[in-house]
Amino acid sequence: MPGGEDWLLRPAVRGMCRYESLKNGELDLKDVALMNDALDVAAENERRYLDAIRHKDA
Repeated sequence: MPGGEDWLLRPAVRGMCRYESLKNGELDLKDVALMNDALDVAAENERRYLDAIRHKDA
């Protein structure tokens, strides 16, 4: 998204929080950053797992 909203909305899109919680202030930017960090770690772990499986069979 051109305005960087994808970073803000990523946790909601991934089901970690509700969009309304972002809108009503229940969650702040620190919460969003923490959730995005967790999503990044999960994605990296998945990438490493798939890479290990590919190299194991090679």
